Amino acid sequence: MFTGIIQSVGKIESIEDTGGDRAFSIDLGDLNVSDIALGDSIAISGVCLTAVAFGDNSFRADVSKETLSVTTMGDFTVGDQVNLELALTPTTRLGGHMVSGHVDGVGQVVDRYQDGRSERIVIAAPLELSRYIAAKGSICVDGVSLTVNEVSDDKFGVNIIPHTVEQTNLGRCQSGVRVNLEIDVIARYLERLLTAGGVQADKAEEIILAGSGNIDPPRA
Repeated sequence: MFTGIIQSVGKIESIEDTGGDRAFSIDLGDLNVSDIALGDSIAISGVCLTAVAFGDNSFRADVSKETLSVTTMGDFTVGDQVNLELALTPTTRLGGHMVSGHVDGVGQVVDRYQDGRSERIVIAAPLELSRYIAAKGSICVDGVSLTVNEVSDDKFGVNIIPHTVEQTNLGRCQSGVRVNLEIDVIARYLERLLTAGGVQADKAEEIILAGSGNIDPPRA
């Protein structure tokens, strides 16, 4: 699990085709990996990958054909900047929201403009994900935890403050750029509860309110 708070911006050092899959070597930037071991997870622009080898200031990860097809990793070229985050620990500050590193789909930036000192980015999401995106809810864009400002049909807007522009790769997000999207996991589980008949609509509302701290959790 991750938080969506980017710890470093790295760079793709090399890409090797390995019989349909690919092996990526990724420069770690200033990411501190002193307590990381082989087999640990690192999120690369929102994609949870396993470190299979380490270099002087880099690590290697194998990326399956499935991951290449459902994320933007199939678009990556040598030199591309990527957002890096280590998996959280029990003592990690949860500054963003709970992020699994399992990308739900790929969106596309359709507009970007100045909004005070911040910048507003408008992203078109796949239709099958749109129903999970809510105003003032959380979403993960290329591994960055962001708050949804508004939703209109299959598009949603987020604000990027100057600090986020400086500390992540979202500065590259001009119109036409594809980005990895992960929706809030609570929306997934709530839909499952409803469609499986495991909870009635009024109970679902209680669960939502309990999650926000407004009422006591419902009892079975």
